[in-house]
Amino acid sequence: MKRILTIQDISCLGKCSLTVALPILSAMGHETVILPTAVLSTHTMFSGFTVKDLTDQLLPITQHWKSQGFTFDAIYTGYLGSEEEIEITKHIFKEFGSKDTLLFIDPVMADNGKLYPAFDMAYARKNAELCGLADIIVPNITEACFMTDSEYKTEYDEAYVLTLLNRLAKLGSKKVVLTGVSLSEGKTGVYGLDTISGETFHYQNDRIDASYHGTGDIFSSVSVGALLQGRSLHDAFKLAADYTARTIAVTQSNPEKPWYGVDFEATLPELVDACRS
Repeated sequence: MKRILTIQDISCLGKCSLTVALPILSAMGHETVILPTAVLSTHTMFSGFTVKDLTDQLLPITQHWKSQGFTFDAIYTGYLGSEEEIEITKHIFKEFGSKDTLLFIDPVMADNGKLYPAFDMAYARKNAELCGLADIIVPNITEACFMTDSEYKTEYDEAYVLTLLNRLAKLGSKKVVLTGVSLSEGKTGVYGLDTISGETFHYQNDRIDASYHGTGDIFSSVSVGALLQGRSLHDAFKLAADYTARTIAVTQSNPEKPWYGVDFEATLPELVDACRS
């Protein structure tokens, strides 16, 4: 059984970050160790949420693990709330990373051409430094633009995507995968580059006209889980893209349409079956 450490916040109510990563990775057959960077009463789409920052606990927790001799097959990071947390994550990579440890970064900080309100360009540059240490990074197009000082476009061609991938490659990551890439009308998906071999891959599925909180966390979690099962880069991201799209579709069929997250619990059996095939 593979052991995965995932570093991100936890929202007590609302389907995102650790409340998504833990059940999905566990269902895929991996031991999942969590390192919460903060505890929120709900995710940030709710008004009046409470938050308890846990930055000061990250090093003591990991130092205890180190003293007990624990190691990890993968370290997967999601939303990191500050530059200090990024620096601590760098230290964790150094302490627990090895040539056999998959370092997977989802540099959650921006979307639709804008940084999230809590972040600025200094944070984006620090996140770019962290991405340079990774084996695989999965920024969306907005995040890629901020980390590479590139122009953000809503309409683009394949040449634009390849330019972004090559600029991301210069950060230092071994494999770079852009998410939310639309190469034709009504489609969305991923486009990846292996910076060592120079090989590229892309996968598209139908764009679903809906937006739910936490879908990026579902995508990244399934990707990590699939890679740790030994799937190729293309197959892992295809599974993640298809499962995320399927889960959104199932949520749309729910008359209540919970805006705070998708009904991934209903589709977990399908994911387990897919992992067996």
